[in-house]
Amino acid sequence: MKKILALAALFASTVTIVHAQQIDSAIQARIGRVENGLLLASEGAPAQTVRLGERMAALKVPGVSIAVINHGAIEWARGYGMADVASGRPVTEHTRFQAASISKPVTAMAALSFVQAGKLALDKDVNQYLTAWKIPDNQFTTRRKVTLRALLSHTAGIGVHGYLGYPEGQPLPSLLEVLEGKAPANSDPVRVKALPGSEWRYSGGGYEIVQLLLTETARQPFEQFVQHAVLNKIGMHESSFTLPAAWEAMASHAYLADGSVVPGKWHRYPEMAAASMWTTPSDLARFAIEIQDSLAGKSNKVLSQKMTAEMLTPGIETFGLGLFLGEKSDARESFRHSGGTQGFRNMMFAYASTGQGAVVMTNSDNGAPLLDEVLRAIAREYGWTNYLVGK
Repeated sequence: MKKILALAALFASTVTIVHAQQIDSAIQARIGRVENGLLLASEGAPAQTVRLGERMAALKVPGVSIAVINHGAIEWARGYGMADVASGRPVTEHTRFQAASISKPVTAMAALSFVQAGKLALDKDVNQYLTAWKIPDNQFTTRRKVTLRALLSHTAGIGVHGYLGYPEGQPLPSLLEVLEGKAPANSDPVRVKALPGSEWRYSGGGYEIVQLLLTETARQPFEQFVQHAVLNKIGMHESSFTLPAAWEAMASHAYLADGSVVPGKWHRYPEMAAASMWTTPSDLARFAIEIQDSLAGKSNKVLSQKMTAEMLTPGIETFGLGLFLGEKSDARESFRHSGGTQGFRNMMFAYASTGQGAVVMTNSDNGAPLLDEVLRAIAREYGWTNYLVGK
């Protein structure tokens, strides 16, 4: 254990600077204040300030990658620590992390592009589109059908909160086996468990129905469709819903809470729409910036201004279509999504109209506290006066 902690401290001190020569001294100073000013919240006491490297060592988080959005552009991006502890390979701005559930808002944008094109409808029974598999009818669906809007907003009453993934060497189920919960799938069947539209119920299973819907509508593999429909159009060239063999050398390994590597380096997720995207903080920042610009009518590479506004329209629990939104008093003020798979914890947060935001990605099951602490430091430095701790 002492060896692990010592290594973590060493790795945490290793910083890869992105285009340092291009970052002016004022921004360098801001970066330094963020790196040295993480805010640890403690109930009933003033927040403590700690250095990023110290916190990474304490939490046994080998690697962190950060991108900050300011004035509608990526102001800086840096990698810290190790992507691969065994080899000493550092995290850089180009290191791919498993985005986990941040795959969902990208999937939602792809689905809305089909709505915009008139190929799908938000409020139509999705079983009218599906052919290879349909949502089984039960006492809930006889009263109200499942729609695309309900699936994207987690209000369809669908079960299966999330997915465990599959270690290297285990067989991967097909999408239909995932939906039916049949071996080798390690998850329950995707079924309607509550009256659609009656409550907010987070559901990775619902997004697997969306995956099938998009696959059948596009008549091509899901990952190929999303690559062309969203990722390439936004310029997210370091993102993919599969991990090409050529990218493995640039991918971060995943680490468990005790600091050990996940067997096989990371889990595989055939549940693509819900969890499988590999990306960088800079690419997710580009995604957030496109939403900001599209809402303002300045860039509509994927969605129109009207459709983007639809994406950010709050429903139950101030959740839009694929995105968590701000508080009820001003739900459209900000949008966000977190993500966690085995050995990865991530957060994307952005304001809808101020041109500000940040993405933080970590390669550890212990990364969740660090996400909030880094974001609080960024919020203080950049004047996010209404940033909500823990959101």
